[in-house]
Amino acid sequence: MGCAIRSERRLNSPSAWTTPLRTCSTWTAPTATPAHPWSPASTSVRIPGWVRWNWPGALPKPAVEPGRAAAGSLALCCALSLLGACAPAPEVRFHASAEYPQRLSDWGLIERRGDRLVLGEGVLPYDVNTPLFADYAQKLRTVWLPPGRSAQFDADQAYDLPVGTLITKTFFYPTDGGIAQAAESWDGRLETLDLARARLVETRLLVRQAERWEALAYVWRGDEAWLSITGAIIPLPLAPPDGGAARAINYMVPSRNQCASCHVTGQEGDALMPIGLTTRQLNRGYGGGPGNQIADFQALGWLDGVSPATEWARNADWVDPDESLVHLARSYLDANCGHCHNPLGRADTTGLWLNIHHGPLRRLGLCKPPIAAGQGTGGRRYSIVPGQPDASILEFRMADDDPATRMPEIGRSIVHRRGLAVVSDWIAALPNECAEPDYAGALVQGG
Repeated sequence: MGCAIRSERRLNSPSAWTTPLRTCSTWTAPTATPAHPWSPASTSVRIPGWVRWNWPGALPKPAVEPGRAAAGSLALCCALSLLGACAPAPEVRFHASAEYPQRLSDWGLIERRGDRLVLGEGVLPYDVNTPLFADYAQKLRTVWLPPGRSAQFDADQAYDLPVGTLITKTFFYPTDGGIAQAAESWDGRLETLDLARARLVETRLLVRQAERWEALAYVWRGDEAWLSITGAIIPLPLAPPDGGAARAINYMVPSRNQCASCHVTGQEGDALMPIGLTTRQLNRGYGGGPGNQIADFQALGWLDGVSPATEWARNADWVDPDESLVHLARSYLDANCGHCHNPLGRADTTGLWLNIHHGPLRRLGLCKPPIAAGQGTGGRRYSIVPGQPDASILEFRMADDDPATRMPEIGRSIVHRRGLAVVSDWIAALPNECAEPDYAGALVQGG
């Protein structure tokens, strides 16, 4: 099939530039720059004239000359047409704080069309190495940056993304006979998400306003997701990942205030921050494929000052059977606990730092008595007792689903069996002593 070419006026300005926009198989580099810079005050902003493929391996690379189609475009167009992706994509629109829409589709970031989700123009799906556990829900993650804007590469911290950035995370469950199915992983690729066999639950949105990041949650009902300021409890039956009878769970959609429980990391004081867009988490191919997402961001002009790839650290790939136990456990604690349990986070007063950058034994919890945990100790003396997971507070709180004692406190209502097993096995493998110094360094190796 052919692919239409149409001209679009940018930025809704009479003096703005116009350039051809191919709606399907080929990407053409813009040949001019807008007469007026993008402004976050605008509530109807169009993206530049390139098409976002649904996998980074097909992203335009700097070697492609302006006006020249990317290789393999015809085959790609045919593949996209099978997904309905050659239909006009939604137009991304930025909204000021006082104008947040009730419907998710009014952002133009993501829409449901039949049994598929369609991303807006320029919206990039991405994946992470070690995901945050959320009652076995699978997640489609996307990011959109305003035209001409970029972030500074950071080897350790979350990227400081520009004003106007929009990040989404859509939570869903595969279904079988109407029953939600728990699974450890999904390949993260949009083209494999068939909504005839999945239940959409919510889409969370992070909006980078001029003053701060703001968080929103949209709950899916039918073909649309609706804004929920106060959060929601969604009862649903969930079949366990290892088979067996389904159990009823109460899936929790966070309120705007509850979003701060994870997203106030201390990196920017008491301000919300994204927690997944880091070098450690993005250092992988999208959907398990070839290439590298950091290189993709760089090719799009979204990252400045990127260091050589040989210097990029990474968290463990949660589904890679060849990852070491140490790397899996430390990455899991970093992704699920480290945003609070770090020297600047909301749990800094506990003295228990579980982010991957800190290795002193006492800070990791080894032979460390709790400062203030109350009944959360389960009668145990130390956060981690080397060689004895059953005697460790950390293992006890991960294994509990009582809201008064479980950890993490928010984001889950059931126990993550594999996460618990990995951390328990790691504790069991620790030498039964707390001697420094080389031992501390070994705890953070592996990536």
